[in-house]
Amino acid sequence: MRATLAADAALGVAAALLVLAQAVLIAHVAARAFSGASLRAVAVPLVLLVAVVVARSGAAWGFEALGRRAATAVLSQLRMDLVRGRLRDNPAALDGAESAELAATAVAGVDALETAFGRYLPQVVLAIVVPIAVLTLVAVVDPISAGLMLLTLPLVPVFMWLIGRATEERTRERWQALTLLSAHVLDVVQGLPTLRAFNRGEAQTSRIAAVSGDYRRTTMETLRLAFVSGAVLELAATLGVALIAVTAGVRLVDGSLAFVTALTVLLLAPELYLPLRNLAAQYHVSADGLAVTDRLLGLIDAPPLVASGTAVPPSPREAIVRLEGVGFTYPARPDSVLESVDLVLGPGETVALVGPSGGGKSTIAALVLRLAEPTAGRVTVGDVDLAGCDTAAWRAQIAWVPQDPTLFRGTAADNIRLGDPHASDARTRAAARLAGADDFIRGLPDGYDATQPQEPCDVRVRGRRARRTRSRGRSDRRAGGGLLHRVDPAALGGPGLSRRGARRHVGGSGSSGTG
Repeated sequence: MRATLAADAALGVAAALLVLAQAVLIAHVAARAFSGASLRAVAVPLVLLVAVVVARSGAAWGFEALGRRAATAVLSQLRMDLVRGRLRDNPAALDGAESAELAATAVAGVDALETAFGRYLPQVVLAIVVPIAVLTLVAVVDPISAGLMLLTLPLVPVFMWLIGRATEERTRERWQALTLLSAHVLDVVQGLPTLRAFNRGEAQTSRIAAVSGDYRRTTMETLRLAFVSGAVLELAATLGVALIAVTAGVRLVDGSLAFVTALTVLLLAPELYLPLRNLAAQYHVSADGLAVTDRLLGLIDAPPLVASGTAVPPSPREAIVRLEGVGFTYPARPDSVLESVDLVLGPGETVALVGPSGGGKSTIAALVLRLAEPTAGRVTVGDVDLAGCDTAAWRAQIAWVPQDPTLFRGTAADNIRLGDPHASDARTRAAARLAGADDFIRGLPDGYDATQPQEPCDVRVRGRRARRTRSRGRSDRRAGGGLLHRVDPAALGGPGLSRRGARRHVGGSGSSGTG
């Protein structure tokens, strides 16, 4: 966005020059009018003044529009980088607290940066260019007034720096309170079934009220400081303008200063302080975004836990997938989930991992999918280490149905085409028939073009019953035919998986019912 920001800065310089032209023209027209000049005599300066005002308005509009355009592009790129860095490359690193912080950062934090990119940064250009231009012109027409401006102008940046330090600290406290509130609400929502089961739902009311109260308190402190800083800066600017105006008025009465020059200085004096006052206001508005910048860039720049290689992975339809002495530990957990796990997955083989909740079944799936990197051992396919293979090419050969399936925005056909966006309608319907969903989808009012169920509750209940029926039927058939391999958890070597004594069954009635 450097080109856009450069154009924005150019418009800021043009606006500064137009400010000078406007003040000079107004002073010239007023001085000639007070001297008795007719309207015809000042017609040309008036036309020029109208043109300058229109041009200044256009420059201000373009300045705002380009700033917002640059901000929109930057924010979009930041969100994409955040999704790429934390959700795609480091999915296994997210626990509940970090998920809440990530959501707050990606939504509220990035939105707060819009003011920083769209208004604060462009205003920095104006705060530098406009005072220099005003001081240069005033120094030419009246050096004494320029000296007074140089004497009073530094007061505004000094007050801005002093108040800005306190604002930054208060804003960081407010952001920490928001992050804590987000994490707590996420924990409560995720634990609602448990809270209701033990009748502890009401106990969370006071805790949520306390966390919300902390966020409200820090927000009010930040707003209070912003209002105080505005009053202080207004006072400093008013005193500076008043000192210049009184000095110019005395010299005008004394006859040592011309009326045109005095009026020009008086018109330019407020313009000298205005960009700095606006900069302070935009700083307070963008303080939330500036406070979260370090954390946002830290999340984006964090090295991926799963590095992608360059080798082409073999096809799992033809090669054996092996887990060789694999161990894994989540960053937020002190104990290992997996230790010295050995597992062989042959082409065309159906394997079920059986074990208690938290034993590492989903972790093994994540390792095979390259959603996580083993902390010990390695995962190979056809004797090729997956760590050196192209992750995108490997995932393109695998289909994965998660524990909590999600219907994405779009039609039913779009959701079926997730694995192959260019699949034909015939292939899409064939896949639906294989999944047992063709009759259900064709029964919808819009068929495969349906975007959402017409009766969500009834559809969801029917879906559960249908899944239970199909699951029992498939388990019974596979048990009788010996198609389902039930892996012995103790043989895998995972400490979590070995908590239950399980037997290895190849076929037989003992393999049905769990998986």
